Amino acid sequence: MTLRHAIAGWLGAFVLLAGSQAVLAHHAGTMFSDEVKEISGTVKEFQFTNPHSWIQVMVETKPGEPPQEWSVEWGSPNQLGRNGIRPSTFKPGTKVTMRIRPMRDGSPAAGFVGAKFEDGKTVGNFK
Repeated sequence: MTLRHAIAGWLGAFVLLAGSQAVLAHHAGTMFSDEVKEISGTVKEFQFTNPHSWIQVMVETKPGEPPQEWSVEWGSPNQLGRNGIRPSTFKPGTKVTMRIRPMRDGSPAAGFVGAKFEDGKTVGNFK
């Protein structure tokens, strides 16, 4: 084996190792419950950003109490765009019912499953 082949081999190994760190850094969905829950509220903001989009929803809890803000994580803009989702899909002020996988620790955050708007339109997996 020549020095050139050895250097090329080490460089290739380094590139593979460096690239694997991004994969390892990306979280799994284990923080989300397996149960699917429904929440209803008003869209506060749709953050159509990388690496994950977030939908902020103000959810009514009990009469007379302030609404609770939920943060619902979804896919990347590229992934969502391929499925027809646009930044305007969740306009602020829109009433929505969402199916989510809530956080296991009980915090008001979740993974997105599906949503249904007042006009009956659905996105995601809303069956």
